[in-house]
Amino acid sequence: MVAKLTQGFWPKVARLMLRNRILILLGIIGFTVFLALQWKNIQFSNTEVNILPDDHPASIRYNTFTQIFGEEGNAIVLAIRDSALFTPENFNRWNKLSKQLEAFPEIDFVVSTDNLRVLEKDQDQQAFVMEPLIKENPETKEEVNKLKNHLLNELPFYDNLVYNPKSETIQTIAYLDKDIMSTPVRNEFILNDLGDLVKNFEEETQMDVRVSGMPYIRTWNTKSIIDEIGIFIVAALLVTSLIFFFFFRSFRATFISMFVVIIGVMWAFGFLGLLQYEITILTALIPPLIIVIGIPNCIFLINKYQQEVNKHGNQALSLQRVISKIGNATLMTNMTTASGFATFIILDSDLLKEFGIVASINIIGIFTLSLLIIPILYSFMPLPKTKHLKHLNKKWMDLFVSWMERMVRHHRIGVYITAVAVLVLSIIGIYQIKITGSRIEDLPKNTHYFKDIRFFEQEFDGIMPMEIVVDTKRKNGATKPATLRRMNQLGEVIEETPELSKPISLVNLVKYSKQAFYNGIPKYYQLPTSQENTFIMDMVSRSSSDDNLLESFVDSTGQTARLTTFMRDVKIERMEEIEGDVQQAIDKFFPSERYDVFMTGKALLFLKGTRYLVKNLLLSLALAIGLISLFMAYLFRSFRMVIISLVPNLLPLVITAGIMGYLGVPIKPSTILVFSIAFGISVDDTIHFLAKYRQELTANRWQIKKSVYAALRETGVSMFYTSIVLFFGFSVFIISSFGGTKALGGLVSATLLFAMLSNLILLPSLLLSLERSIANKQVLKKPQIDILPKEDNLKDK
Repeated sequence: MVAKLTQGFWPKVARLMLRNRILILLGIIGFTVFLALQWKNIQFSNTEVNILPDDHPASIRYNTFTQIFGEEGNAIVLAIRDSALFTPENFNRWNKLSKQLEAFPEIDFVVSTDNLRVLEKDQDQQAFVMEPLIKENPETKEEVNKLKNHLLNELPFYDNLVYNPKSETIQTIAYLDKDIMSTPVRNEFILNDLGDLVKNFEEETQMDVRVSGMPYIRTWNTKSIIDEIGIFIVAALLVTSLIFFFFFRSFRATFISMFVVIIGVMWAFGFLGLLQYEITILTALIPPLIIVIGIPNCIFLINKYQQEVNKHGNQALSLQRVISKIGNATLMTNMTTASGFATFIILDSDLLKEFGIVASINIIGIFTLSLLIIPILYSFMPLPKTKHLKHLNKKWMDLFVSWMERMVRHHRIGVYITAVAVLVLSIIGIYQIKITGSRIEDLPKNTHYFKDIRFFEQEFDGIMPMEIVVDTKRKNGATKPATLRRMNQLGEVIEETPELSKPISLVNLVKYSKQAFYNGIPKYYQLPTSQENTFIMDMVSRSSSDDNLLESFVDSTGQTARLTTFMRDVKIERMEEIEGDVQQAIDKFFPSERYDVFMTGKALLFLKGTRYLVKNLLLSLALAIGLISLFMAYLFRSFRMVIISLVPNLLPLVITAGIMGYLGVPIKPSTILVFSIAFGISVDDTIHFLAKYRQELTANRWQIKKSVYAALRETGVSMFYTSIVLFFGFSVFIISSFGGTKALGGLVSATLLFAMLSNLILLPSLLLSLERSIANKQVLKKPQIDILPKEDNLKDK
């Protein structure tokens, strides 16, 4: 029943389109203008997307932490490792830079040598006072050296916070206003104001300033993504148009195809604006992705039009047949491609959900544009000339098709042996794959901010914050000696871990108080004994508190304290080991009946998010395979045909996974995406081939071999064309500076190339070898939908 409906549906669509072509073109123009007006709503991501859902335990813990202590990643760090800094001119210029920073409204406060406070004991008042480290600007080298010696050798509180005693690197920390952290104001300040300040300083002093911090990295990362969108679009248009022209040798066909995909790109940006989704590293791929996926649609439609013109020379009949015969086939293949992307929608990750929604909508959109624009534009143009049809009879193409036919006809055993051998080798390779990755692994390696990340890792043991929250379950419990001792013991474990920086907590402040109590002698920088604690706390009670300093370590009630450390860029396996070691120390030092202690921070969110994402993307791949299998079962109404159709599409995925194992490419969010995307696209060729095969069986009265070879000759050329376009189209992403995008492009390209060979050689071989099992009227029942209508079998007079 459905088949009959669809059989009559597409000829009606063809007549409707060609009779109302002006109206349809005006409709496309109007809708394109409407979507173009939505571009103003496009926003670039200013926040770091949390991959985890809001109800995940790690997200809940992080939100609890930010409610108490606020945003953790709001610090921008500037550092200099240069002995030339310790001259009066340069040292004072460095302090001036800190003052300039603090003058900006975007900056909350600055910690630097310019405004460092030294905790001292007031003998008269028997209280602690905070005195400035620098009372007057030094004018001589000796004065600078004296300040330097005081800072590096006598103020351990600032060790690893403001200076590195080994390399004598000096650091300034500028804390951004938390209200602008997720706004474009942050980006404007970092790219313009901060950039100008640093540039002027470097020109005046001839010293190299290193800049980093999570806001700084995110801003430059966003800028890199924006810059690459334009490069990808231009590269994708250039590559696909050149390949298209090489195949068709027609400027007209090339320009029409480019016109279609450019409109598709405009729609892609329009839908992003309409849905008010941000441009992220994934959604930035959609415009060039639409070009790469849209060109094969153009190839199928234009190739069919030229074939029809070559047969009978009747333009009206040719255009009608293009729509009625290819319309359904391209709809089915675009639906399977869209299904591969749509599986991301079920995931809890907003990042992937938005990518799946926009990609699947735009794939259907580019199908609609291709089907509407190409026949209508050709209807206004003269018939293609003989030179434009020469590509239909290319000798090298005939040689390729003959080679495939020869392989299928005479070397099927060799094909199976090769397939099994490759499968075995691939499975061995799969066992070598590791699920890994790191926080900055996919960032552009040749950028200044990536090099600066490595600098700060070397000098200050990392920039990724890891927080430990200690809830003592009682007011002022954080300042009790027992709690401080336990936090100090935990800090020692952290300090012994080479990938973690020295922890910063209330313990450091209490140690500094003891040092001040003993007149600043560095050896007394340690926790006070019980007896000393009484005197010291008595002096603290009489001291004027520095709210900024204290509120960084403990909440307003004194019940909850934080311990902050920073993690180097490490692989996920090592990150998990570190988490396990720290958790073991927490369990040892903090009894659960007295303390509620948990770890959080961006470093752990990344760890949990990566594991969560890989698990869900594997689920997405399984769903894509299941969904497309059901789709094909509905089309062909044959379980055996579904199994046979899956083999040539799953084998390339296994081969790619094996290659990843041998090359040491890990499973991580950026590489696991490959499989769902590639499977959704590669199955298109299978649908085209099997639809033509089923049709040939009916026309040739169930003569198996004749039908297979006819289907191979008919669909082989188009499958080759589209696969080559897809291969080079996805290869465009290899030029990306982002490791994840580069891996995505290379792996999808390789998978689609394997899929083409598998569909053109292995699939027909299986059909011939299993002909008795599958090629009969009981197994190949009439499909629910005629992908290729019956008229295709009629001979043209």
